[in-house]
Amino acid sequence: MPESILQLFRISSRTALAVIYALILFSNTATAAPDGKALFQSNCASCHNPLKDATGPALKGINATFPSKEWGYNWVHNSAAVIASGDKMAVEMYNKFNKAAMTAFPQLKNEEIDAIFAYVNSVTPSAAPTAGGTGAQSEGSADSNGYLYVIITLSLLVLVVILWKANQALSRAANDKEGIINEKEVPLYRNKVVIAMVAIVAFIMAGYWLVNGAINEGRQQNYRPIQPIFYSHKVHAGINQINCLYCHAGAEKSRQGMIPSSNVCMNCHKQINEYTGEKDMPLKTAEGKVINGTEEIKKLYEYAGWDPVAKKYKLNADGSIAATPIKWVKIHNLPDHVYFNHSQHVKVGQVQCQRCHGEITEMDEVYQFAPLSMGWCINCHRQTQVKFDNDYYSIFAKYREEIKSGKRTGVTVEELGGTECQKCHY
Repeated sequence: MPESILQLFRISSRTALAVIYALILFSNTATAAPDGKALFQSNCASCHNPLKDATGPALKGINATFPSKEWGYNWVHNSAAVIASGDKMAVEMYNKFNKAAMTAFPQLKNEEIDAIFAYVNSVTPSAAPTAGGTGAQSEGSADSNGYLYVIITLSLLVLVVILWKANQALSRAANDKEGIINEKEVPLYRNKVVIAMVAIVAFIMAGYWLVNGAINEGRQQNYRPIQPIFYSHKVHAGINQINCLYCHAGAEKSRQGMIPSSNVCMNCHKQINEYTGEKDMPLKTAEGKVINGTEEIKKLYEYAGWDPVAKKYKLNADGSIAATPIKWVKIHNLPDHVYFNHSQHVKVGQVQCQRCHGEITEMDEVYQFAPLSMGWCINCHRQTQVKFDNDYYSIFAKYREEIKSGKRTGVTVEELGGTECQKCHY
């Protein structure tokens, strides 16, 4: 066999061994300890903040208050069962946070729960994620192991090409030695098998792109439009603790959570005519642009027709107030064929605003936190237990008896028909 062929074979063998060794190293990295930060972002961040109370308690150091590790595992796997057992600590925590039911996470392994607690215990104030994260800006994706899979895939492709070329060279050399005529090599771009494979892959990718695009049609998660007035929920609902229902009064009484008119804003801003928090709490857009809060209040006065110097409303010739409606840009928008009732969730279900809207008290600019897809709603109905102390549910005598006898710890929305098509489409 020619020395050049042997040399090629040796190089191919060494390369193959090097790639296999690299894959072993990468696989060890990929199967390392669970990523506590990623687990926190995907499972806990919508209701918890490591450093401060949100919908649920602050998580940093909370595992040190548990009676035992096993108690903590049981709490995360099914908090409702721990509460139903009469455990003192569980009942106190449940009552402290307005009896907001914690989602059960039976799929989390004990080591994954340990990883979550290890992460939240390591969080410092400067690096604390807000409950609900920041949608597309969430840092969880920064720690992704996706690059490992890219490296592994490219390495395998290189290995396949090297071995294929080495096999071809060895085969042609063997044919030459035995006097067999080698067939003329067909270029890849003219190879029928290659052309067929490329066509199949292109067809599959095009189908995936079309189907995925159709499924996501109309979705606008992380949508953050520019509004006519820069309104900071962080300042109003967060720092000043204005109740959500003061402005969005319809949320507990009707299907829609109404947008307040300018006269609701003027109830406070007749007296508050400047923003004094530039140093301690500067207003910034998502792009980092600093906003002059006092100038935004002046915009409100223009819309409301208020004269801040004379401290009275400007009047038109017919005596009406010279006000102009504020053209707020709608952020959360469901398809016309979907029925959703705010009061049914806020008043009856006692669902916290943050469950769907994210940590609204930390947002300078509001964006759509949740996907609001059908799958997202159905999963919530499958996991969320209804508030059975409501008189409306007195008709479900069987479920009440089962809870009383200890056969069940609660009743989910799904068990009351919450996943039936006609509940949301009729």
